Formats: sequence, C-alpha cells, structure tokens
Amino acid sequence: MSKLEPTAEQIKEQKLYADMGMSDEEFELACNIIGRIPNWTETGLFSVMWSEHCSYKNSKPVLRKFPTKGPQVLQGPGEGAGIVDIGDEQAVVFKMESHNHPSAIEPYQGAATGVGGIIRDVFSMGARPIAMLNSLRFGELQSERGKYLFEEVVAGIAGYGNCIGIPTVGGEIQFDPCYEGNPLVNAMCVGLIDHKDIQRGIAAGVGNTVMYVGAKTGRDGIHGATFSSEELSEDSEEKRAAVQVGDPFMEKLLLEACLEVVKSDALVGIQDMGAAGLTSSSAEMASKAGTGVEMNLDLVPQRETGMTAYEMMLSESQERMLIVVKHGREEEIKAIFDKYGLDAVAIGRVTDDKMLRLLHNGEVVAEVPADALAEDAPVYHKPSKEPAYFAEFQAIENVEPEVADYKETLTALLKAPTVASKEWVYDQYDYQVRTNTVVAPGSDAAVLRVRGTNKGLAMTTDCNSRYIYLDPETGGKIAVAEAARNIVVSGGEPLAITDCLNFGNPEKPEIFWQLEKSADGISAACTALNAPVIGGNVSLYNERSGEAVYPTPTIGMVGLVKDLSHVTTQEVKNAGDVIYLIGDSKTEFGGSELQKLIHGKIFGQAPSIDLDVEAARQKAILSAIRSGLVESAHDVSEGGVAVALAETTFSAKDLGIYVTLEGSAVTALFSESQSRFIVTVKEENAGEFEDIIPEAKKIGVVTDDAKITINGDAGVLVEGTVEEFRSAWKGAIPCLVKSEA
Repeated sequence: MSKLEPTAEQIKEQKLYADMGMSDEEFELACNIIGRIPNWTETGLFSVMWSEHCSYKNSKPVLRKFPTKGPQVLQGPGEGAGIVDIGDEQAVVFKMESHNHPSAIEPYQGAATGVGGIIRDVFSMGARPIAMLNSLRFGELQSERGKYLFEEVVAGIAGYGNCIGIPTVGGEIQFDPCYEGNPLVNAMCVGLIDHKDIQRGIAAGVGNTVMYVGAKTGRDGIHGATFSSEELSEDSEEKRAAVQVGDPFMEKLLLEACLEVVKSDALVGIQDMGAAGLTSSSAEMASKAGTGVEMNLDLVPQRETGMTAYEMMLSESQERMLIVVKHGREEEIKAIFDKYGLDAVAIGRVTDDKMLRLLHNGEVVAEVPADALAEDAPVYHKPSKEPAYFAEFQAIENVEPEVADYKETLTALLKAPTVASKEWVYDQYDYQVRTNTVVAPGSDAAVLRVRGTNKGLAMTTDCNSRYIYLDPETGGKIAVAEAARNIVVSGGEPLAITDCLNFGNPEKPEIFWQLEKSADGISAACTALNAPVIGGNVSLYNERSGEAVYPTPTIGMVGLVKDLSHVTTQEVKNAGDVIYLIGDSKTEFGGSELQKLIHGKIFGQAPSIDLDVEAARQKAILSAIRSGLVESAHDVSEGGVAVALAETTFSAKDLGIYVTLEGSAVTALFSESQSRFIVTVKEENAGEFEDIIPEAKKIGVVTDDAKITINGDAGVLVEGTVEEFRSAWKGAIPCLVKSEA
C-alpha cells in the first residue's frame, strides 16, 4: 500500500468515504459484508460500483416497470447491449448511454469518449458497429458558454465517429434554458451480428485466463462514475481529471481485433472497461458467471509510473477491454492483438471462490466478494411526491394562443432552434462512410441497408422533454410513440427500444415522481407498440446549482425495413400527388413551439395520446407503405401541421403544395396533437389508399410551382415560395452559433 493512502481506521474516523460518494450507511454495509473496515482500494471499489451510474440503486425499482421480453428479443438488459432478431440468423445490436457530466466540463472529450464507450458496448457483444446516432440538449445559444458547449460537443462526436469510420446517421437536438449549465449528450450505437457470433461478458471456467487488451491504463477518468452520480456545481470544473481522453484510431484497431477474436472458440467472455474501468468489468464478469477473479495489477499495462492499485482499478482510460480465454490458448489470442499492435496481457485467472482478489507489489491489496460489488448494492425506494406545478398545469384549460400573422408565425417557428435545420450539425458528420446509408440525416429516421440482403434498418432518437415536464406519464408515452412514428413513416416496423433516462436529483421527491411517472408512460407505450426495452442507461443528478433539467427520457428505436423498396422519405415526390392528413387537430398547445414562441415559457397540459389509436394508425400506414401506395410520409410533431407541411417541400426539387385545412386556423396550423401524419399518394392510388386508411382526409395536392399555399375556412392563411421558408429554416442554427468560438 502506498504511504500516501489513508489507513482503514482513518477512512472510517475521518469519513473519507464520503468524498467518494458513499453514505455512512453504505460504508457500514460494506464493512459488514467483508467483516472488517475496507482499505483505501476496497473503499474505492465499493464507492464506484455502488454509485448510481453503475448500480442503478435509486432507479432499479423504476426500471422493473419496463417490458423487456418478446419473441424478437435475443438479449435484453444486463449485457453490454441488447440484441434483436431480424431474421436469416442475423440480429441487430444497439444501446444508448449518456456522457452528460463530462461534456459539461470538457465538451469535446466528454462527447468523444461517450461515442467511444457506446461503440465498445456494441462490439463487446460480437457485433460490427454500423451506425451512430445521438440526442443532444443545450441552452438556447444566447451565452458564449452555451455556444461553446454546443460547438465542442458536436466537434467531439464528429471527431471520434469520423475517425473510426462509423457513420453518424441520425439524432435530435433540442434547446431550452434548463440545459444551459447541464447539457445532455446521449450517444447511441447500432451494430449487426450473426446469431452464432453473439458474445457475453462472463468470467466462466475456473482456471481460465483473464486478459487485459487494448490501450494502456493512465490516471484519466478516475472516479468518473462517481462524478456522474452527483450534481454539477461551481466546483465541478475542478473534476476535469474525471473526464477521459479518447483515441479513435486506437479504438478502430481494438474493434477489428475484437471482431476477429470473437470468431475463436478460445474466447469465453468479453466486456468493455467502461464506467469504473477494471473494477466493473472484472466484478461483473465474475458475478454473472458465479465465479471469482484474481488479478495481479503489476501486470496491467500502464502509461504512467507509480500507479497505485486504487488508481488502476478506478481509472476510466479509454479503448480497453477485459477478456476471458480458455487456459492454454492465450498465445493464439495474443497473436491476433499483436497483429494490430495492441497490448494483450494475461493479468489473472478465474477462481472458484466468488471473490475479486487483487495483488500488487507482492501483496493482496483487495479482497471483496464479486457479487457484493456487482449485485448487492443497496437499492433505495425513494419517496415520490407530485410537484405542485403539475396540479396547477392540469387545471389550465386548453385555449388557443392569439396569432396575428400566420405566415410570420410559421417563419418564426421554422427559425426556432429546436425546429430549424440541423444541417450545420450533421454536415460535420460523415454519414455515408461504409456506403450502407440509404436515408441520410434530415428525414424522419435514418435507414441503412443490411449488406447482402434486401432488408434495411430504420433508426431514430426522440424525446420531447417539455411534454414530459408538463405531464411525465403522458410525455413518456409520446416519446416512444413519436420514435415509432418516425420508424413507420420511413417504411420500418418498430422492433425494440433502448433508453437514456436523464433526470435531476432523485433524492428530491418531485424529481423521483417525474422518473416514476415517465417510466409508467414509456412502459405502456412499449407494450402497446410491441417495442420492448432491451437496454439503456440512467443518468441522474442532472442539475446545476440546484436547478434540474427537464425530465428527458430519450428513446432510441430501431425498426426493420423488410424490403428496401418500402423505404419512404418525408419530401413530396410528384406534382399532382394527393396530400392527406391522418389524425385530428385539437386545441392542444401545452409545451408547444407556438406557446414557447409567444409566451417565452411552457405551461398547461401536454397533448393527449390514445395508444390504441396510435398503434392502429401506425399499423395501417405501414400496410399502405408496404402495398406501394405511399409516395412520401411525415409525422406531425413540433410546430404542428404548418411546420410539417413546409418540411415536406424543403428537399423536393421545384415542387410545392396547395392545401386547405378545416377548423380554427391556429389549431389547424400549429396545434401539436399526437398520432398525426402527412402522406402523399399518386392520384390513381387514392381509392386503394383510402380503403386501407378510411380516416385519411384529402387536404390538397403537390404542385409544380415551388410555392407553399395553406388555405383555411376564410381564405388564404399562409402563402410564399418554398425558398423563403427554406431559407428561414436553414439559416437559423449558423446564425445562433459564434462559428469562430
């Protein structure tokens, strides 16, 4: 033990464990489990593994609400990523995770290492990553700090993804003042695998060898998991060392080496060294297998001198994996990693005593039951309390905002950062690398072909956090439903979701209530839409100086396009096509873009949603698409029908629209009622389309004049060229960002 490290007695008497995020009760529980006071290294092991980030100690009771099974699910929650069958002995592997706190402190590396970590989660399952997506939240780009965070996060995502050669094909970005001090950076990775190549993170087979592979261990990222399990404050800048540093070129080598290794029957188990590094990977692999692991830390490849056991075990240096190999076959595995110039070192063995035992400098420096770290963290049933604002908002009647000039209002909505074109962002991403991208960023969902087949995968990330703040249960339903709508209008059938539950401090009953209620909504929607939860991430304590972000449970969804001929995009295709609106527009403006534009804040009731109607409508639209009747399809979301109609023209060449909407103009144009779609159909197919979807209302036609004309009961509401609306929509984000920052 280093002379610099406190003794066990000092740890207890001076409550040094509190600096690691452990409570008095948790430290006492750790003492009882091992029958003595843990030393400095052991205290570190308990503190990271019992952090919210690793143990989900506050959120486990909530996560149990989710449906996780289905005939398509091959691997649900509990491994590096979830796996869903797509037929022909193939499967899609996907997962989403957060890197919020690191991105708030060091935005470029925080975002970049978030991308790197989620890629490793996918290829640790034996899958080749084929696509990246993200979901981002920032303040409204009014401050220099806000602009800096936005630019650097985007640069970090682009820098890592582009260098490693995985296309970033989709995502979403929303802006709101509540994210000013605590941005949200959620990264999603999608991979492909043959059933026979599926791997799991287990340390099975007593006597088998534990090998460390990949980059060397440094002091970066120590206590990163603990840092991500506490509120941000003015002191958080001092924790910059808890942010890891990524190397995408190293990761590319590691990826290729691991995908070669998974073909070998010498491999027993493989896991990413993510949050909590060597600690989580070794303890979790042993616990899942019902075994123990003994490691000699003298053998760990290190890039810094004099590292202690504590530092090596808690380091979150990037681009590292832990693997278990059949005893006697280490050299053939090492030869593969040697080919890629990577370290592959035997550092330990699988034991039968269910202990995690660490040796360093000839001494046993830690000896803790693996299950105690991986499975036996305390689980808290936090008090839940409905916040006062909820009842106040529910009591507010739905009324139409007053709008003086409809065209001016539509233009302003198209310029709103959340609605405006994100081209400035996704043009920094390489979304065509590997040449599998069928639908690039900018439509409702990205679509990639499954090479060697005529199938495709549609993928999206979605969450309207304003709705969830107003009504978490309803908002949770909408988040899943909108993701599914984006998949369906792209020609895909929803398969499953991964989620990233971003919330404030769960120790505040009102925050925990938001988490519980949104989980109820997500669960109900997943059940109704046959899209189980196959994995995800919980990110709590997203607060800055006591102010929480909006509850933001991001939904990542993947769907199967059974035939690439079914791929559908949102832009109108042919002059003369009939334009249909499916779904009713109601007086629903709570949390809407129009409400925010007019009042500068949100209030009232979130839009309502009927999941039975949603499911039936999605099924009917997918049927019409698969029947070859649909030319274009687009879901109606932020900004309402007026924004959705305008968006259908922006990528079309020299086409426009001429439509007539019924009812009150403000509601018809800007309401954010749910379960609505805009679909275009060739005139000769209109009858057959209406047979499949009798509720579809003809509202107009596609024109060849490159104009947008929207009429109401009393005449023209909005009229202008496509170009003037497109310019407003495309120009907003670059104007808000200080590009030389």
